[in-house]
Amino acid sequence: MYQFPIGVMLDSFRLETGEAIKKAVEVGAKGLQMYATSGEYAPRNMNSEKRKELLDMVKSSGLSFSALCGDLGQGFGNKEKNHVLIEKSKRILDLAKDLETDVVTTHIGVVPDDSSNERYKIMQEACFEMSRYADQMHAHFAIETGPEPAVRLKGFLDALHSTGVAVNYDPANLIMVTGDDPVKGVYILKDYIVHTHAKDGRQLFKKDPEIVYGVVEEKVKTDPSFVELPLGEGDVDFDSYLAALEDIGYQGFLTIEREIGDNPTEDIRHAVVFLEEKIQGRSRR
Repeated sequence: MYQFPIGVMLDSFRLETGEAIKKAVEVGAKGLQMYATSGEYAPRNMNSEKRKELLDMVKSSGLSFSALCGDLGQGFGNKEKNHVLIEKSKRILDLAKDLETDVVTTHIGVVPDDSSNERYKIMQEACFEMSRYADQMHAHFAIETGPEPAVRLKGFLDALHSTGVAVNYDPANLIMVTGDDPVKGVYILKDYIVHTHAKDGRQLFKKDPEIVYGVVEEKVKTDPSFVELPLGEGDVDFDSYLAALEDIGYQGFLTIEREIGDNPTEDIRHAVVFLEEKIQGRSRR
């Protein structure tokens, strides 16, 4: 099997940046992803000197950036807000290039099932502009999977005629939110996958993705409809999933994201070992 490089979401450690980078090295990661939407690592707060210092700190530790996270938390379904959000996204992509990665991951909202829906058109207009900017930069805004089935996302992307807006493939999100098959989804979205999140989970009951992602308000509050779990303890079939990624020729990072748990460092360490064993086990077959 292809020796997929393993990355970690730096923010998952819940530590100061320098300490988190040390932990990433300790657990055996080769790359990292970090948020760049607010605080000290927002583009407006990163002059050229600070960008060089951060890149040097990462590279001197033997790591590289797998991607930046540019999720601004609002999606692109509101036409009045999109101009500001698009400009912020472009600046995050500029920062990513300075940090020697070509990928900015993001959420765009929930793609409506009906392509004549006004929100569908608004989202597509925003993504069209972002895709052209990414094309100029030889880079990608990568939409994270989960809010809609893979086949619907493919139709949305096909209409852009670009891979400037591509896919950050999260197999757990597809299971937890849409109940979609993440292995089949790899083949459906094969032309667009430029980055992945290694995550596991289980859907507890079906809930409208537009409620899950805050597009519409839940009228009657219910318990969470899914649970994120350590790798190997959820419903992602990692043997079949990794085989599918290899089959389509994907050679990017498997970036571990751990959003809950009391001991994130140990969970991430476990995830690195889990992935390495899966990769090595398949390579020996």
